[in-house]
Amino acid sequence: MTKRSATARAETAEHGASLHEIRLELARGPGHPLGRADIGYRLIAPLDREGRLDPELWRAEREACRVVRFREGEADDVGHLVRWPGGSWRLHYDVTGEEADEMGFRFGDERFLVGEYISIREEVGLRTYRVMSVEPV
Repeated sequence: MTKRSATARAETAEHGASLHEIRLELARGPGHPLGRADIGYRLIAPLDREGRLDPELWRAEREACRVVRFREGEADDVGHLVRWPGGSWRLHYDVTGEEADEMGFRFGDERFLVGEYISIREEVGLRTYRVMSVEPV
């Protein structure tokens, strides 16, 4: 994690946003009726009081906004949560540009609260994940 400036801390406190660690696990679906705890993501993300991604805090803390993609039998992929022009959010792993980013489906509208469902457009298509935990960092 990066050290936060006094200004960033003050602005964060003012509008109630803070960094959170979020765990997403593959939701139930064809071939996995109970979901899969061994397929998912761990995010460090800026959330507002309602559990939505906060672009202002992301700008102040972008280096701290990380993602770890985990899959059974594979090494974890580590990357960043990034906000693109127009407001879309992506999960970016490859700094050389050879691996495609994964895109959060309507991430800006979603609430990252335990029990909610979040969709991510991956190489295999759109997959749904369940928010399993949300903890302040």
